[in-house]
Amino acid sequence: MIIIKSPREIGLIREAGRVVALVFEELQPLLVPGTSTAEIDEAVERIVAREGGYPAEKGYYGYPASICVSVNEVILHGIPSKKQHLQDGDLISLDLVVKKDGYCADACRSYVVGIPSERAKKMVAVAEECFDNAMSLVKPGVHLGDVCHAIEETAKKHGCSVARDYTGHGIGREMHEDPYIPCYGTPGSGPILREGMTICIEPMIFEHRNDVRVLKDGWTVVAKDKGLTAHYENTLAVTKDGCEILTKL
Repeated sequence: MIIIKSPREIGLIREAGRVVALVFEELQPLLVPGTSTAEIDEAVERIVAREGGYPAEKGYYGYPASICVSVNEVILHGIPSKKQHLQDGDLISLDLVVKKDGYCADACRSYVVGIPSERAKKMVAVAEECFDNAMSLVKPGVHLGDVCHAIEETAKKHGCSVARDYTGHGIGREMHEDPYIPCYGTPGSGPILREGMTICIEPMIFEHRNDVRVLKDGWTVVAKDKGLTAHYENTLAVTKDGCEILTKL
């Protein structure tokens, strides 16, 4: 069931989204060679607590950290570690959910550490373009399949592929609510968007093939061909004539 949110509820999600966006801004100085991914996780916990929120991924089905830190061929759910240190040229995706006053906001950003390769720069740009093209279609009366179709078509234009087994989603009191929002779709299909829906559009992009495997930790999802991956996401509210990004300052 897709839950339509009241203006009050959207305001609460917007506040949680402000905290998400603030975390990304304050993490920038850490995204340099030599930083351990555990240091990133520790900083997230401090910032979110300072802002009166909770990192909702921590403990979710047993996930052990406050943020997912996915490097290079890891497309999703990378677990921060004191043993993993960022290296020059790494492509890192940071996926964060903050819950505050009972409501969640979710976003992901991809960055290149240090001196970027052309491959890494392209992947980050493609993920963001996929999101922008999908978001541009979001307004009441549009089929969700059109939005999802735009993600895959944009990725294919650049020779990339998209995740098939993992999706975007609705959001509100729960981190994951209806509807599911794949990175692919058929125009004219799926639920029709309505004012008051709050959704997470999150292109998950593979440099080459989209075959994946899950590591022994039960969480970390990697590209089988070890190609680069990128992931970009925002929480949106469907408005009267378009949409609003809720995960920004």
